[in-house]
Amino acid sequence: MKAALQAKLGTGLALTPQLRQAIRLLQLSQLELEAELQAAVESNPLLELAEPGDEGGSGAIDDTDSAEVHTDEEWALGDDGPPVRDGHDDDERERPETGAETGLHEHLRWQLRMSVHSARDAAIGEAVIDALDDDGYLREPLGALPAALPATLAVTLDEVRALLRLVQQFDPLGCGARDLGECLALQLAPLSEDTPGLALARRLAAGHLDAVARQRPDKLAAGLAVEPGALAEAVALLKSLDPKPGARFGGAPAEYVQPDAIAIKQRGVWRVRMARSASALRLNAHYQRLIGHCSRDDDTYLRGQLQEARWLIKALESRGDTLQRVAEAIVRAQSAFLDHGPEAMRPLTLRELAEPLHLHESTISRATTRKYLRTPRGTFEFKFFFNSGVATEHGGAAASTAVQAMIRKLIDSEPPARPLSDQALADALKAAGVNVARRTVAKYREGLGLPPSSERGPR
Repeated sequence: MKAALQAKLGTGLALTPQLRQAIRLLQLSQLELEAELQAAVESNPLLELAEPGDEGGSGAIDDTDSAEVHTDEEWALGDDGPPVRDGHDDDERERPETGAETGLHEHLRWQLRMSVHSARDAAIGEAVIDALDDDGYLREPLGALPAALPATLAVTLDEVRALLRLVQQFDPLGCGARDLGECLALQLAPLSEDTPGLALARRLAAGHLDAVARQRPDKLAAGLAVEPGALAEAVALLKSLDPKPGARFGGAPAEYVQPDAIAIKQRGVWRVRMARSASALRLNAHYQRLIGHCSRDDDTYLRGQLQEARWLIKALESRGDTLQRVAEAIVRAQSAFLDHGPEAMRPLTLRELAEPLHLHESTISRATTRKYLRTPRGTFEFKFFFNSGVATEHGGAAASTAVQAMIRKLIDSEPPARPLSDQALADALKAAGVNVARRTVAKYREGLGLPPSSERGPR
């Protein structure tokens, strides 16, 4: 075989440090972001927190720039009448789930519901997710999972493997791995081939992790026939990955909810304003003026810090723009819910929102995790507005949240002496045009924390 050189054109996404920083900022909650930026200000003299109204600040949109300034009472009323009530106490409506309460398994199940369309795949995916430990690893043999499913499904090992591959693509990357090497390989998989040290990092993850931990770098480099510098680059890439991707979802302390966006109805149209926050940065003018007028070492240091400050401010602006676009798209899609309540919620998937915004579904997932929208009906996590659909008689679909609201309404208005059974609830829903099975009604009723008819009894 004769060696030859070939020129090849191709496109790819290089995961640069700037892009990694932007992705990391996007997935932080508002409180986490403010802590992150406070630490950046303390370590970088070229950065300082911008006061509300300062020019040059980034990362937040001041909601006082309009001539229409609303007090809390006016905001709650909106333009079109008295405060909206949905049959729940104020305390209950204002109590959303916090990031600490959303564990790894629930986070993965939510992505599963948005990714599969058959009950069979959903059942297999649930079994795979349930088998993961708190760090995100699949510790039990893959062959044992079909036995955990109903025998009537007759699930094959190939189907389990297919759903495991799907779960391994969910956020956070690395979940569903059988060992550390596979966990790191899953996180390396989406990186661009131009990423420095990527090929060697994949080789190390595939079978040399023990050697990385035990052997001296020079000895390992000689054994692998690579340059010490190339080995150091690959090891640094591996160290930047998360060996326990699921750990950050468990055991976290409770956090307060701070809304990222506010939905306001003006002149009959729902609009979104980003909530005012402390997460706005600007460059420090004093230290900027020192660049070029100090010693060589100090000048080099300040120029490096200036470049990092600009990257952070740009990433912060990108985060704010993405969150606003996602919030506006959610409000447009769920405006009926804002006007009429939970019964008007429509089905919504990640892909349905991602396509018109020209964003990847994983970006939408990060932008909706632990981000909150304040509305006249309460403060909700962005994820709340995504629902699977239930078929209707008219060929459309009703959101699962809307069906739950209908079930609650039927139970609240049932005769005290004759509570409705799950089958009676299913029949009532069918009469309203929503085709839902009795077992699905039971599942939704239990999810609402409502007892069966035998326990409700005469009231």
